[in-house]
Amino acid sequence: MQEKWSLRLIRISAIFGVIGAFLGSHMAGSGSGAFRPIHAHILVVGWLSVFAWGVFYKVYKVRAQKLVAVHGWTAIIGAIGLTAGMWFQFMKPFGLNETFSLIFYIVGGSILLISFVLFVLVTFLVKKDGDR
Repeated sequence: MQEKWSLRLIRISAIFGVIGAFLGSHMAGSGSGAFRPIHAHILVVGWLSVFAWGVFYKVYKVRAQKLVAVHGWTAIIGAIGLTAGMWFQFMKPFGLNETFSLIFYIVGGSILLISFVLFVLVTFLVKKDGDR
């Protein structure tokens, strides 16, 4: 199961990396920094953090496999929720209701925070080297 989650998280991070690079090139080309906070969070949370978690699951064996799955889902949902929520809140696309945008942003960020806490727990449930 860890192998699946490792690859899954790395693939998701690659998608975030492409989106972040695209936003960066868009900002450079347009001369506008409007996407700056969204661009930064996409790269730090979506690309860097999710990639690091994927590599962690490739390198270490975790005793609690169900926790790996819960962490993986919260990582993906939280990273997408936070960054999409930021886009909804700051850029106001589609004329979305402001309350909806704010709640989407808060819920996405809260799920991502849960993901970080779960990852801390996962790091304490690593098998010893001899148990690989």
